[in-house]
This record gives sequence, structure tokens and C-alpha cells, in this order.
Amino acid sequence: MPQVNVTIAGKAYRMACGEGEEPHLEGLARVYDGKIQEMRQAFGEIGDMRLHVMAALMVADEASELQRRVARLEAELSALQGDAGAADRRLGEVEDRAAEALVSAAERIEGIARSLIPSAAG
Repeated sequence: MPQVNVTIAGKAYRMACGEGEEPHLEGLARVYDGKIQEMRQAFGEIGDMRLHVMAALMVADEASELQRRVARLEAELSALQGDAGAADRRLGEVEDRAAEALVSAAERIEGIARSLIPSAAG
């Protein structure tokens, strides 16, 4: 199993991960380390454990907000797909009526043409 070294809050950690996941794990560690740095700048040296807890809560809050946004977007997409389905059905109905009107018009034109042919020959 591959391993990767990450640094969080100035401390190095050796982490195991799945094959090919090394860059992703390194990126996650950088994000988390960045949150700790933000907390340290905002609150000063308040203790490593407290900084880690605050950073973890900040990441959890961001994840929660993203989940809410995804759920809202999925609901909007579902509504749009429903609207599109209804529009497709309405379009199909309009096309059917238009086709019926064209057939009817063609039949009338053929009837008129038939009625004109004998009078032109006479």
C-alpha cells in the first residue's frame, strides 16, 4: 500500500493511501493545513488541539454547506427535467395537431384539384 508524507501544522505525518491517491491525499493535507494557518492568524497561539478542532469544524461546516447546495441544485435540476419532459409532451401534442391539420389541408387541396380538372377539360 502506498504511503505519503504530509505536513500539518508544522508536523510531518506518514499516511497510507490507495494506489494513485497520493496527490489527492497531499492536497487534502494542504487544505487542512491552510485552515489551521487561518485559525492561527485569526486567534493566535491558542493550543494545537484547539486549532485542530476549530479547523476541523470549519472544514465540516464547508462540507455541510456544499451538501446543502448540491441538494438544492439536484432539486432544481429535477424540476427542470420535469419541465423539459412536460414541454416535450406539449411539443409532441402540437406536432400531432399540426400533422393532422396538414393532412386535412392536403385532402382539401386534392379535392379542389379534382374538382378543377373536369371543368378545365370541358
